[in-house]
Amino acid sequence: MTADGRDPGLCERDPGLQPERTRLAWRRTTLSCTVVALLAVRQALHAGTGPAAVVAVALSALAWLGFLRVAHRRVLGMGDARPQPLSARGALTAAACTVALAVFAAAMLF
Repeated sequence: MTADGRDPGLCERDPGLQPERTRLAWRRTTLSCTVVALLAVRQALHAGTGPAAVVAVALSALAWLGFLRVAHRRVLGMGDARPQPLSARGALTAAACTVALAVFAAAMLF
């Protein structure tokens, strides 16, 4: 019970600006991943389309789509009055996609 006699589990959550900041952060990160994927395509087109470049671009696109899916689900989930925490699976997928994009971007440089 709180000092005013209410049960804290029954109180409506006042989300403030935190969900909005979280949505914006996911959107910024998605935009960054999009830029990395597009730069990989650009690099492949300018450097020639060898088999390694095609594979790197395809894997970059796949990693980008995976991250986009996780981010979209998270942004939609932040609209609830009590958003659920990001699942371990979602966090692992987002981290793996981010690392994969970095690796594929580095591979495109060589």
